[in-house]
Amino acid sequence: MDRIPRSNVVHKLEKRSLLIAINCIAGLSIFFFGYDQGMMGGVNTAVDYYQTTMKFGHTGADGSPVIDNTLLQGGIVSIYYLGTLMGCLVGGSFGDRYGRIKTIALGAGWAVIGATLQCSAQNHNWMICARLINGWGTGMLNAIVPVWATETAEHKSRGQFVAIEFTLNIFGVVVAYWIEYGCNFYKGGTGQFTWRFPIAFQIAPLLLLFAICWFFPESPRWLVKVGREDEARYVLGRLRGETGEDVGKAEAEFQDIRNIAELERKTAKSQSYIAMLFGIGSGKLHTGRRVQLVIWLQIMQEWIGIAGVTIFAPTIFRTAGIPNDQVQWISGLNTITYMMATLICVFTLDRIGRRWTLYWGSVVQGISMFLAGGLATIGLQHPIGSAAARGASSGAVAMIFLFTATFGATWLTVPWLYPAEIFPLEVRAKGNAWGVVGWSIGNGWLTLLLPVIFKALEQKTYYIFGIANVITLPMVYCLYPESNQRTLEEMNLLFVSDSIWNWEAEKNFAILKEQNPELVQAAQRGASVIDPETGMPKTGRQGSVSRNMSLDVHALQAQRNEDAYEEKQTFKHH
Repeated sequence: MDRIPRSNVVHKLEKRSLLIAINCIAGLSIFFFGYDQGMMGGVNTAVDYYQTTMKFGHTGADGSPVIDNTLLQGGIVSIYYLGTLMGCLVGGSFGDRYGRIKTIALGAGWAVIGATLQCSAQNHNWMICARLINGWGTGMLNAIVPVWATETAEHKSRGQFVAIEFTLNIFGVVVAYWIEYGCNFYKGGTGQFTWRFPIAFQIAPLLLLFAICWFFPESPRWLVKVGREDEARYVLGRLRGETGEDVGKAEAEFQDIRNIAELERKTAKSQSYIAMLFGIGSGKLHTGRRVQLVIWLQIMQEWIGIAGVTIFAPTIFRTAGIPNDQVQWISGLNTITYMMATLICVFTLDRIGRRWTLYWGSVVQGISMFLAGGLATIGLQHPIGSAAARGASSGAVAMIFLFTATFGATWLTVPWLYPAEIFPLEVRAKGNAWGVVGWSIGNGWLTLLLPVIFKALEQKTYYIFGIANVITLPMVYCLYPESNQRTLEEMNLLFVSDSIWNWEAEKNFAILKEQNPELVQAAQRGASVIDPETGMPKTGRQGSVSRNMSLDVHALQAQRNEDAYEEKQTFKHH
């Protein structure tokens, strides 16, 4: 392809090797995301940071931080999420207009500026502005990288690849914790190096991401969207293969993408963020419903407890009765457990589906949070150092470890994968951006309030997290259709129903499947769901296609009845 530079890896790699290379780049971005989140947990406990430079606390008699201005501490952390909220909206719009690769480069470059300003901050005003800028870049990356990864992956292994990327996300959290743990030994952990170096370290993966993303292929689905179909077909051929048993697979997928893209353009009349939020002009695509689903899934991901465990881990372990000199290494050990648990999701997500992954995660997480709160309360009611206190505190820590491991195996990945799966091609980057909006709201709101909540409720804060896990069970059951083992092009059919309830969505999907079996099964067999000559959905009968391309189940039923009547009349005539 003349328009694709010769240096692009798409000319040298194909099929699984190309997919792995793409996911390594996506993983590098998500590694930075994890590092950036985990970093603030150690920075908040650096003496020079909270006492000398930011001036929101002092050191207690036992050597632990004592926070005098919890609102300022929470504000410095949470302002980052205001930046991610603004950045994701810019990234989603930019990504739909100019492409996934250019958006990744822009986000990485912007985040470098933010990280540079953070590590050179001289006061809390400087730090607040720097974190706002850094969050803007992170928001751009979070809006576009999952979309790029899902649009290049096959539907049968989409969840597995994204789960692998989020193992790297938690590896970033692990690296952040242990770098900060090591920095605490430099000059007794009292100098500026203790917190400035960990912040500066994130610049390295960002510069690498900015430098090498230009050598990777653009999303074939975005290329179809903007009319660069020859490039899209070539990239799909390299991703799916063109020889042996792979013959026809890329062409079938290409035809589906091209025709579904045309259907979306005819069905949805407005594509602005406001129109998407309220579903204005979306017709049977129901983008407003999809936006609400991804926003609330991301908000609940934070309120079930992980934001507190990740950012305020030292504080959480202190409320569980752990001595100050043991808090940091226990927090670091918890992140290692967290990372290893993400590998469970790699092997289960595409087997049991998104919904069941969330179900078992919510049950185990809820139980562990309630037990952690109860055991921590018992431990604090006994004299420090007594056998009862040590036993109860150890039990509380074990429950926090169980919670973190379960979250890594379940709720970590699905809320990031789901938004990248369910939106129409025309607005997929913007749709995923709405998911990042939900994540930013959930994180920003929680990190602003958590210092105040911990100070007021202490270990009883765990009960709030436990209740949030209970709430997610009926929420997922009633409102969230299963996206597992369904192609991105099938998602429009899944959300055809005018009802918000999941069982109605599945019922309508089943009707479409029964009336037009080729419409939902062909892509999974390597054939097109669209007749390439007519541009219309294929029907289950040999040599026949429906007259009009439609997402309306009732229209399809009426068409089916009309066809049956014509056949009956023809039979009578003969």
